[in-house]
Amino acid sequence: MAKQSLKLKPVGEYILVKPLEQEEKTASGLILQTSGKGERPQKGEIVALGTGKKDDNGKVIPFSEGINPGTKIIFKKYSPEEIEIDSQKYLLMKETDILAVLAD
Repeated sequence: MAKQSLKLKPVGEYILVKPLEQEEKTASGLILQTSGKGERPQKGEIVALGTGKKDDNGKVIPFSEGINPGTKIIFKKYSPEEIEIDSQKYLLMKETDILAVLAD
């Protein structure tokens, strides 16, 4: 798959995330209820990082280890801001909105 150039770079402590759709079927073939259909996903893949948060003295605090483009994450459901670029939905969030990093 060819990588397209993104027209957006987050600033400061913000992280750009591409939401991942929820699975409707488990690995064993069980079909999950669709009552939550239409809800915002809570999994995503980091696309781009800002420069990092600044402390009270203006020093940049880098993102935590493991928070990199390509990392899949679980995040708070209602914290991120939803944006759309070229018909693709993305989420802008802060590192504090990330609950866990998904292992490969």
